[in-house]
Amino acid sequence: MKKNQKNQLFCFVLALLVLLPILDYAQGKLEDYERANSYRSKLKNLVYNAADRPNWIKESNRFWYRAHTREGDMFFLVDAEKKRKKPVFDHKKLVQDLAKATGKKVKPDSLPFQTIEFVKKMGAVSFKAYGYYWAYDLKTKRLEKGEEAAESDRPRRSEEVKSPDKKWLAFIRDFNLFVRSVETAEEFRLSRDGSKDKYYARIVWSPDSKKIVVFQLKRGLESTVHLIESSPKDQFLARMRSRTYQLPGDVLDIPRPCIFFVENKQPVKVDLFLNPAPWGMRRPVWNKNSKDFIFRYQERGEKLARIYHINARTGAVRMILEEKADTFIDRYNAYLEYVSSADEVIWSSEKDGWRHLYLYDAKESKLKNQITKGEWVVRGITHVDEKARQICFRASGREPEEDPYLIHYYRINFDGTHLLNLTPEHGNHYISFSHDKKFFVDTYSRIDVPPVTVVRSSQDGNIVMELEKADIQDLLAADWKKPEPFVAKGRDGSTDIWGVIYRPLNFDSTKSYPVIEYIYAGPHGSHVPKNFRADRSQQALTELGFIVVQMDGMGTANRSKAFHNVAWKNIADAGFPDRILWIKAAAEKYNYMDISRVGIYGTSAGGQNSTTAVLFQPEFYKVAVSSCGCHDNRMDKAVWNEQWMGYPVGPHYAEQSNVTNAHKLAGKLLLIVGEVDTNVPPESTIKVVDALIKAKKDFDLLVLPGIGHSSGGEYGERRRRDFFVKHLMGATPPDWNKMKKEEKK
Repeated sequence: MKKNQKNQLFCFVLALLVLLPILDYAQGKLEDYERANSYRSKLKNLVYNAADRPNWIKESNRFWYRAHTREGDMFFLVDAEKKRKKPVFDHKKLVQDLAKATGKKVKPDSLPFQTIEFVKKMGAVSFKAYGYYWAYDLKTKRLEKGEEAAESDRPRRSEEVKSPDKKWLAFIRDFNLFVRSVETAEEFRLSRDGSKDKYYARIVWSPDSKKIVVFQLKRGLESTVHLIESSPKDQFLARMRSRTYQLPGDVLDIPRPCIFFVENKQPVKVDLFLNPAPWGMRRPVWNKNSKDFIFRYQERGEKLARIYHINARTGAVRMILEEKADTFIDRYNAYLEYVSSADEVIWSSEKDGWRHLYLYDAKESKLKNQITKGEWVVRGITHVDEKARQICFRASGREPEEDPYLIHYYRINFDGTHLLNLTPEHGNHYISFSHDKKFFVDTYSRIDVPPVTVVRSSQDGNIVMELEKADIQDLLAADWKKPEPFVAKGRDGSTDIWGVIYRPLNFDSTKSYPVIEYIYAGPHGSHVPKNFRADRSQQALTELGFIVVQMDGMGTANRSKAFHNVAWKNIADAGFPDRILWIKAAAEKYNYMDISRVGIYGTSAGGQNSTTAVLFQPEFYKVAVSSCGCHDNRMDKAVWNEQWMGYPVGPHYAEQSNVTNAHKLAGKLLLIVGEVDTNVPPESTIKVVDALIKAKKDFDLLVLPGIGHSSGGEYGERRRRDFFVKHLMGATPPDWNKMKKEEKK
């Protein structure tokens, strides 16, 4: 054999040895798909004794909750005051009676209802099942069939707003404000200057039911978007739907607050003409004495916010506070409370670099003191005790050695003293207070630690009762793999980036796995799950032979202001420098992660992000599947996009567009879009398609008739899986068309 032939043979054998582990696993077999398809249904009932959210019974310290136990689905009644817990009813008998009454097979571990209502002074419970209402007498244990239930119990959004004393209904008709007496049905017109171009909206009653705050909006010039429904159910031809839609840069409606007295039917003029976007005028907050109210105003451009005070009798306007930012003020995570008894305002701000609470004197319009401080983040105000001058709030990042996104609940005095952690256990906490705030139910878990539910005293956070501790023994016996929290340094070399790694049930550390990132980098929040759940869709995807990862890169919320600022006029960044470093760090620790084969997928903002990945980072991300993406921020809702990309619309919008950058495509891309998406206009995706065709690029497109804003449903999920199997594994997915023919035989 010649030397050149020997070298060629050696190279072939070497390449084969390198590829053997990949080829051995890259099979894309039907059983892999079956395992992925059955993953969630197989595992969802293998977690026992995990409590659903509590439902407090009015004017009492009792509540009920539902839990999946080894005996079946159980409803429990708890008396926090007496520290007692008992089943709400005889579950075994109810199952038997319901089966007998309906002729259906009722399974104890899967009751046909998930909620109940106590009736007849706690003597019976009612529920909805099999299209009817049912009542079960707790004393006689008799089940009675009631009226036929409507398809949905969810009430429609009412156009009438009832007064607090329930005597009046306020509503808008012909662009004007009216009220109607509940007792006599007599109507009164309160405004007379409403028109198509200057209309009234957003009704807010005063606590004493004598006054109404309503906004009068000067109509702008909003864009019109169109949808083509190709296959409507009620006609053969396609249908076009048109509607107004606020796009970045549009001339938007300008709101102005107005006050009306119901008794004398007279308006109070408010001399306040501002230039916010419609969303910049937040819902007014009345003083409990009904003499005045406050509201939050944010200027279009997102760099200036104010709190205004308005005298309801005179209409006099006074500014309580003003805040400015070099980048943006986060409208999605801003908190405001009116302490009317002391004429004070509690306001959240990131002016010291972290989201904290501040106390202002509303009368003197000056800061009294900063309430919370430190390198951690307030995540919301639960309630304010004006008498005790204390605030209960949730926050993250304060507890050392913990994931900085885990939520704990705290109490603090108005003056910033006596900060108390009411939920000290290491976990992500969710709490629900009794109506008198004396007790609260606390459920805490981590993504890799099952939930515990307890009742606590609001006074000190001490545990009053232990309710449930989840049992996952059967889950572990089914080879379930715990998601692994993983942390690595970001682009600056010092900031921790937190994420999670998912592995398949049949995980084998000696094999080589392609890596798929699930992405959603919307700056309005943080998105990596922190609560325990056994049947996440990310884990189902691993069953095809992938490692799936998810992380929150810079530019997302709930960390420092500097961390968040990365998103400002920089949506295309999407934290990719941090994400790539994170995946590389994970692969360095776990060599079975093959980062020469990295894919990415996402929906909505994640759809934009995933396409951006293969356009801007093609050397790392090789395959992307993008569902209903907002691919050009000029073609998506103004309320969201102007918050992060700014106003007016500058050249950076086009520079970061997936449409503008479509010619950079080097990897494999599948675009999925629902043709009747009312959230993100479908043309956002079609414009990318047009640009890709003009650039002579190869790609795949799936348009889903009759589907709105979604990841594509069952069919879209299968196509997404096929795409990754084919292009990341190099395997051939099952021949679904052939299989369907065989099923019909």
